[in-house]
Amino acid sequence: MAKDDLIEFEGVVKEVLTGGLFRVEVDDDHIVLAHLAGKMRRFRIKVVLGDRVTVAVSPYDPNRGRIVYRAR
Repeated sequence: MAKDDLIEFEGVVKEVLTGGLFRVEVDDDHIVLAHLAGKMRRFRIKVVLGDRVTVAVSPYDPNRGRIVYRAR
């Protein structure tokens, strides 16, 4: 799947899980299980509880995604 096909949502990290996974709340009641994108891992960008992030979600599985940006 190309990067253009992904849907991006703004959300807040609600829970930090083991293995580099995060539970992100987007919209009002939709929860996405997300992991860090490769560029964020490469540049060692830390994501902690309560951060505002952008999550890229596939249209085929809207419950899983990648964190592609952390807002300051």
